[in-house]
Amino acid sequence: MAKKKAATKSTSKKHSKPQPKVKAKAKAFSKVIAKVAPKAQAKPASKSKAKVIAKPQPKAVAKPVAKATVKPVAKPTSFKPKKPIKHIAIAGNIGAGKTTLTKILSKHFGWIPNFEDVENNPYLNDFYEDMPRWSFNLQVYFLNSRFKQIVEIKQGTEVVIQDRTIHEDAMIFAPNLHGMGLMSTRDFENYTKLYETISDLISPPDLLIYLKASVPTLVNQIQKRGREYEDNLRLDYIRRLNEYYEKWISTYKEGRLLIIDVDAINFADDSDAQGEVINKVNAELFGLF
Repeated sequence: MAKKKAATKSTSKKHSKPQPKVKAKAKAFSKVIAKVAPKAQAKPASKSKAKVIAKPQPKAVAKPVAKATVKPVAKPTSFKPKKPIKHIAIAGNIGAGKTTLTKILSKHFGWIPNFEDVENNPYLNDFYEDMPRWSFNLQVYFLNSRFKQIVEIKQGTEVVIQDRTIHEDAMIFAPNLHGMGLMSTRDFENYTKLYETISDLISPPDLLIYLKASVPTLVNQIQKRGREYEDNLRLDYIRRLNEYYEKWISTYKEGRLLIIDVDAINFADDSDAQGEVINKVNAELFGLF
């Protein structure tokens, strides 16, 4: 029995010894595979992801967004105003045709006309009789009445076309009267300061239409309309006003400006000329695309 036990122990020992070597080799081999296999699997995965996901996405998204944001704001529709129109003003020397053009444009566009108050002016006749005495009074009256008109235009909702602007009184008529010795320096400085205070409170017209005319054309139209208080107007007075007008218009930068040459376009008597002026105003306000 002792021999059999010993024999079985010896046989078990003989068979059990080789197993650790096999397991050890198997473990070593699996470690080698484990080290190599992850590297082999990792590389293709990263490359395939980079090719499929990273490159196509920026190209697909970028171009449509850029086009969508640019196209809707490309060009305005034809005959739409550049901005809301509310105040049109006509400037020009005595006899240039401001009142006539105000009536023509008012009727065509449906604008509210705002005429210069000459009939009810309490100083006008006195001024033409004695300019040095009444020049300051007349200019202050015009300054006040035109400032009132501008305030009413601003508060209203209609488009208004104004016969002569507040700036002409300050930039042309008052300096001319002072330069001719028809307004004292004291009165002129007082008037100028009053205008500067008022001008800070107002805005320029949306469109200024200047009627440019030569002295002979002005004299002819003054005589044709036959206003009694204009019979005493001196030729040098009209000429000097024209010089101040040209100087003012050449430096006007406050807003849009349209110059109509009255010598070339007789809108007062010619219907074709009226249509030409209307087309010029329409193009300036609404544009042609």
